[in-house]
Amino acid sequence: MHAIAVDVPGGPEQMRWNEVPDPIAAPGEVLIDITATAVNRADLLQRQGHYPPPPGASPILGLECAGMIAGHGPGVSSPPLGTPIVALLSGGGYAQRVAVPVQQVMAVPSGVDLITAGAVAEVACTVWSNLAMTAHVQAEEWVLIHGGGSGVGTFAIQVARAMGAHVAVTAGSAAKLDACRELGADVCINYKEQDFVEQVIDCTGGTGPDVILDNLGAAYLERNVTALARNGRLVTIGLQGGTKAELNINTLLRKNASITCTSLRGRPISEKALICEQVQQYVWPWIAAGIVRPVIDRVLPITDAALAHALIAEGAITGKLGLAVA
Repeated sequence: MHAIAVDVPGGPEQMRWNEVPDPIAAPGEVLIDITATAVNRADLLQRQGHYPPPPGASPILGLECAGMIAGHGPGVSSPPLGTPIVALLSGGGYAQRVAVPVQQVMAVPSGVDLITAGAVAEVACTVWSNLAMTAHVQAEEWVLIHGGGSGVGTFAIQVARAMGAHVAVTAGSAAKLDACRELGADVCINYKEQDFVEQVIDCTGGTGPDVILDNLGAAYLERNVTALARNGRLVTIGLQGGTKAELNINTLLRKNASITCTSLRGRPISEKALICEQVQQYVWPWIAAGIVRPVIDRVLPITDAALAHALIAEGAITGKLGLAVA
């Protein structure tokens, strides 16, 4: 088969569509003929040598895919061959074929084509696991989503609204803020021109947000904690703003607030299986009903993966960027 190989860690130019050995389905796994995948920030970090795959995972980039069941490993007999599916991967999506634990395979959401579906699994599992399973967002609470124009951000706005929450977002351009507003964000903050702490405290009547979904890490830590409401929950899912920061713990203590840092890729199969099960139970019906929709900026052929990475790095994408494989 062919896959995107990274010659040496570095820039997008290191990526090549080369012939590589076919994957073999281990016990408990299925083989998937990939129709489409998508670019995630983690892929850029791995390409640069900063985010190695977990032990036993494919070294090939790509954390999600959509396609058809093409084979079964020992002990697995379903889904049947030829079944269209989406899958949450630990690696291997930038390829023509991948092996994945069957527990991480999900049905294609109703009304979603396979190309679009290639950009759904990672973002849906990330958003649901953090907003519902970690932060326990409740109806009428305020949720602040940093990076509202990103793949996670655009999906999180809709899921938070479907859960009955009020949503504030940050983004760096008028176009991205407009997109967030169209998706249902109640308050849109341009972080380049406005102080998000002041804005979000003001819009919540002085209390601050109950939940903050943060992709910046260190750069926003102190200000996030300052903004949080009493009993607030800060959930950090990215480190684009660095890994080290100083924090006055007394501020957190006085608010009875909490900070949780999560990742999806390195979780054990049992945890991923539960997330996938809940995503199918709760999120897929919202997609089928048109309450939540995948936001895909554009789809490029997999052979243009280097261009796709460059566009993501430039911040030129709103929502997800898909890669068509088949």
